[in-house]
Amino acid sequence: MADSVPGLALLGSGVFASSQYIPKLGELVDLISLKVIWSRSEDAAKKALQLVKSYAPNAEAKWGQEGLDSVLQDKAIHAVAVVLPAQYQLEIVLRALEAGKHVIQEKPVGSCVADVRKAWSAYQALASNNSKLPIWAVAENYRFEPALIQAGKFVKELGQIMGVQVLIEAPMNSSSPYFTSAWRRDPSFQGGFMLDGGVHFIAGLRMIMGCEVASVSASVSHVDQSLPPPDNLSALIQLWNGTAGVVNICYSATTRKMFWRVVGSLGTVEAERTVQNGQHGYKTTYQPAKGETQEVFGPFAGVYEELKVFAKDVAKCVFQGLSGEEADKRSSVLEAMRDVAVIEAMINSSDNKGTPKVVEIALT
Repeated sequence: MADSVPGLALLGSGVFASSQYIPKLGELVDLISLKVIWSRSEDAAKKALQLVKSYAPNAEAKWGQEGLDSVLQDKAIHAVAVVLPAQYQLEIVLRALEAGKHVIQEKPVGSCVADVRKAWSAYQALASNNSKLPIWAVAENYRFEPALIQAGKFVKELGQIMGVQVLIEAPMNSSSPYFTSAWRRDPSFQGGFMLDGGVHFIAGLRMIMGCEVASVSASVSHVDQSLPPPDNLSALIQLWNGTAGVVNICYSATTRKMFWRVVGSLGTVEAERTVQNGQHGYKTTYQPAKGETQEVFGPFAGVYEELKVFAKDVAKCVFQGLSGEEADKRSSVLEAMRDVAVIEAMINSSDNKGTPKVVEIALT
């Protein structure tokens, strides 16, 4: 089976790579073959390797610069999954793309819009050297969550949209495995937890609404001194279709809630993170002005679905000659950049006393 499916190297062995990517790749062995786990340190790479022995007994651990060079030169490796600190990902992503590897990287796509645009220009320049560009995908699992996708479908039935609310209470404390994350606390990574997690909530908003955020006016604050600033954000938003809304994100909260609500002339749609029958996921509720309320619950499936789609797209490129630019648009760099752009505009607005800021939506 391994010879008939693309080969993959996992670059990264941290919390998310170990808890999400490694188990999900084990469920996708019919679509992609894990060949290597690479990490910056030997100990981390070897520790992560032990987690894949049940489904990838021949996988290898590699580490450091020499190990990375080996991965990028290996013709049996068609793709890489980059799950590294956000401020360091783009450099490695570009190296992999230049080596002809198909790439899926974790969100956020970059620390700021300017960095993403610079990397995008370098990626596009590869077209002059290659007849077909490799895939550059960005993993944003909210765009693959079934219940959130259904919310977007229900919103199309609401008639004229009067408003949208996004309420996020996401306690970030010592009980979270990400609390001590050094890279999210690095001052060079503007926005800290707010940018890293905030792109999820904006991705959900944009997908549910089926519309881009045009401008924002925001205020941020720093309440919990054990967290990097900012840990709270409140924003007024204006969408391209004229709809106004509010976004509140609080990492210093003591309770948990993740909630999107859209009010229209023909009803209301709500999507909320919840637990049902012991399964964590999202529940979407459609309350039409006339007719019966509909509820849809979907267990968490975004990471699995995005990796499955990526694996299938890589196979099409490797075995059928598909161009990377034809890959699933939900994982496109443009989509990921627009999530970053909204959070960046909100922080910039707050830095300027709430002055409205236009959201950058173009890659060039």
